[in-house]
Amino acid sequence: MATTVRLTVTPTYDKMTLGLTDISSYDAAPASASVVITPPGFDAVTLSFTPEELNIFESSDLGIVATGETEVALPDGVYTVVFTPLGEDPITIYFMRIEYLQERFDAAFMKLDITECDKALKKQAKVDLNTIYFFMQGAISSANNCAITEANTLYTTASRLLTSFIKNNCGCSGTNFLINF
Repeated sequence: MATTVRLTVTPTYDKMTLGLTDISSYDAAPASASVVITPPGFDAVTLSFTPEELNIFESSDLGIVATGETEVALPDGVYTVVFTPLGEDPITIYFMRIEYLQERFDAAFMKLDITECDKALKKQAKVDLNTIYFFMQGAISSANNCAITEANTLYTTASRLLTSFIKNNCGCSGTNFLINF
């Protein structure tokens, strides 16, 4: 019997895997549990789950590719997970996965040589990157609080801004900095 049933998304820092950990408090841990995971744009899959351990899932586990096929990166977006330890009531969590977007953001940040820009350009690039990061975090927060439409909107906005930032190399006009600061 559980005193508290809880599940957490455990970062794997890998686009290919999803980590979930049961952090429930049990009088005696159940022998088994199940999760129903719905990746964005795919059907729900029911999987066995080991309580009180880190469980790692790949694209073949989630029905994104057939078993035995080459694994692919898991899609970004809102995931729904229904966790049911044996003999307990299920809980549902929502979370926004942004590994692909984060990888693009990191690459843009690392390519930006802000030491080569003048002072106004460095400030503008910093404002732009902070704005993009703000939208990324907003998407995560919205999904964590079941605001799925808002989460998707914020993710799309962050992706669009990041694409524009990368396309324009630095996007350095100085105007946003002058207006906002």
